[in-house]
Amino acid sequence: MISFDDLKSLATSFPEVTEEPHFEKTSFRVKGKIFATYDQKRNRTTIKLSPEDQDVFSLGDHGISPVDNKWGKQG
Repeated sequence: MISFDDLKSLATSFPEVTEEPHFEKTSFRVKGKIFATYDQKRNRTTIKLSPEDQDVFSLGDHGISPVDNKWGKQG
């Protein structure tokens, strides 16, 4: 499992990324668009992926699954 510090280091290594609050979570954004959130209470990271990538990454038994809401449908 990745730590929040490692997640933050990885996310902010990309160009133009900002870290901002998003309700009770931390969000990582490029030009105002969220691509990842971190929920400290649940120790859960949500990453925006295309539907195709969701299919690939959710194969197997490693705790990765599409979100059953707008994020999951948007990719």
